[in-house]
Parts: sequence; structure tokens; C-alpha cells
Amino acid sequence: MNLYKTVTGEGYAEQIIEKSRFIAHVKPVSTREEGDAFVAEIKSRYKDATHNVPAMVIGDKFQMQWASDDGEPQGTSGAPIVQMLVKEELTNLVVVVTRYFGGVKLGTGGLVRAYTSSAKLGLQAAGICSVKEVWDLDMLIDYSHLAKLQNLESKDIDSGFAIVDTQYTDKVLLTVRTLTENLDDVKQIFANITGGTSVLKCSQQKKCSV
Repeated sequence: MNLYKTVTGEGYAEQIIEKSRFIAHVKPVSTREEGDAFVAEIKSRYKDATHNVPAMVIGDKFQMQWASDDGEPQGTSGAPIVQMLVKEELTNLVVVVTRYFGGVKLGTGGLVRAYTSSAKLGLQAAGICSVKEVWDLDMLIDYSHLAKLQNLESKDIDSGFAIVDTQYTDKVLLTVRTLTENLDDVKQIFANITGGTSVLKCSQQKKCSV
């Protein structure tokens, strides 16, 4: 089950538009406080810039949306970035686009395009991932069934399960990860392959970036 999309890590990109230099920084965050700290860090790093425009979206339902134009004409920079993030279903991240004015005015439409395109370049650099609802199952099996289950493993959990840990004792303890919607099918696979002898030792629901 897809919960939302976010960035895999920090991203940086820059471009020149009509002699103005636009620098985008992107970071995944989970709280407003983390986002504010990143914004303060970028503003301090580029304190000589003409503008440092921040935009932030947090929450699996995009509950918190915030932006500032930081001196640019109202609605031409921060707000369009937030709108773009929500339209792309991206959340739990902060974007700061820094501008060094190059002497050429871009106009209202030009500013919107410049800031959103710079933010998109930063997002591309950071990388996009989906956050999904998954289950980790600790399955105890006999050694005789290990090879068959390894052959059935799929690195893409959308289509089955992935083995994320293996412990060898008198038996084998496999930790397998699967999507919530595949949970019953994976349990049935283990029952079929092992003739009903596999034992579910533990199960844990979590959110996972894939």
C-alpha cells in the first residue's frame, strides 16, 4: 500500500536564468522543527543572497504546508513550490531555493517558472521514493526448505517478498518483508513450501521507503 512519496536524501542543483543564479537545496524531514533548522542553515550559508525561498510539506496527508516568498512578489516563489510538491504527491521534505539577482527582472510568470523548475532540479538530484506500508515476518524453517524459498524471493516486494535477514542455528530464521496486501499470500507460500512446518515467530508492521 503506497502511503506517500518523498525524497531519498538531500539534493542540490543550480541553474542560471536571465543572469540570476538559482540554487536549490532539498532535504527529507519529518517535523516542522527539522524543516526550520534546515531553512536556517541554508539562510546562514547564503546570507549574502538576494532571496532564500523556503517551502515545506509534512504529513502523510500533506497536513502541514508552509512557504515564504522571502521578499519576492507575493505568490511567485514559495507558494508555487508547495503547490508543485502537493500536486506531485511529495511530502515530508523541505526545499530552499536561493536566488542571486542578476539584474534582469523575470516578471511574475517568469519567477514562478524559475523557482518551481529549480525546485524540481533539486528533487531530481535528491531522488524520489515511495513510502509503503509493509510487514516484516520472522519465519523459522528447516534447512531443507531454504533454497526453494530463496529462489522465490523477489527484490521487488510489490510482487512478492524480500529476505532482509537470515540467521542460522539448528534451523533457519528468515526475516522477510512484504506489502500489507501480499501478507496472506506470503504466509501461504511458506506453508506450502514447508508442508506447514514453518513457524511465524514475530511480525511487525512498519513504513518503508522502496
